[in-house]
Amino acid sequence: MKFLALYLPQYHTFPENDRWWGKGYTEWSAVKAAKPLFKNHIEPKIPLNNNYYDLRCEGYKTWKWQAELANQYGVDGFCIYQYWFCGKQLMEKPAEILLNNKDINIQYCFCWANETWTKTWYGLQNEVLMEQTYGEHDDWVKHFEYMLPYFKDSRYIKIDNRPMLCIYRAQDIECMPQMLAVWNKLAMNYGFDGVYLVAGQTAKGVDQRTELYEAYYNFEPGLTLSNRWKGLSKRFFKLRNHAVRKINKVFHKEIIESIIDSNMLLPYINGAKAKEDLKRNTFLGAFPQWDNTPRRSYKGLTYTHTTPDFFRKQLNRIQEIDSRNNSYVFINAWNEWGEGCYLEPDIANKYAFLEVIKEFSETF
Repeated sequence: MKFLALYLPQYHTFPENDRWWGKGYTEWSAVKAAKPLFKNHIEPKIPLNNNYYDLRCEGYKTWKWQAELANQYGVDGFCIYQYWFCGKQLMEKPAEILLNNKDINIQYCFCWANETWTKTWYGLQNEVLMEQTYGEHDDWVKHFEYMLPYFKDSRYIKIDNRPMLCIYRAQDIECMPQMLAVWNKLAMNYGFDGVYLVAGQTAKGVDQRTELYEAYYNFEPGLTLSNRWKGLSKRFFKLRNHAVRKINKVFHKEIIESIIDSNMLLPYINGAKAKEDLKRNTFLGAFPQWDNTPRRSYKGLTYTHTTPDFFRKQLNRIQEIDSRNNSYVFINAWNEWGEGCYLEPDIANKYAFLEVIKEFSETF
């Protein structure tokens, strides 16, 4: 069993972010500005040693540190988010730095985060920043050709001589059969046996065209929260959300809308449904912690009691039910600081979540 951590590259400035959110904006901007919204709410989250890294100006140094840290604690690789909009890219520079520095010892693959960008963080879901479209044959060729140097990299993850490519919302791509046919043909032209396509099972659902995918991956906690959590505890959660939204609107309050005791979800994360997942070759998922109030303030979602032991219990469950060799566990995430979802050390927990990974990497 191998651990693959989802990796966010939004730790450098680029023109579009400057235009949309203000000059100099990076993920750290939201993280630093966060404020506690209830008793014992730890905000802002602060990286250990104030390591507010820059993935462009300090890209090589940061990748080197992250790779060494991952190797030390048993994280086998990074699944790097790719933002491809029919030829236009955002946040591609960090991955290019990694590609061009072969001495950085880490395995990796891409996850195409194929969503339209809007100003959701400010409650302006209808204000489109970058629309996701999928184009036609020549656009698919262009996308493959961009990824080809990565696929050829010895560090890029391959299964059965097929480079692994994850797609976050595969169900949104109506032309997936045609796109995949083009990619597979191109891959074989370059000596591969095709593309190992992995579709995400997320809060938004899953693509049921199982014939297109070699595997699925579970994106937690969204998958469980939206699709697998049942019972009275979820009903209470929904009622509370509805009531708080009404209070905020009527009385102009700013009470946090969504708080979940993570232990209520624990029986459902990699629960009964996970055994069905394994029948169609699914990589199970886990998360160390989650709090997206740095991005969404009181409209955000916070999981409480996300301790290292809570993380350990998730991995225990995976170990109990998944005995496949060379499978992956998808960890959300390595560095989603704006969603309070990260393995990297902070001043509150230091290396505690990485220590849990290390425990299991030695026994899996």
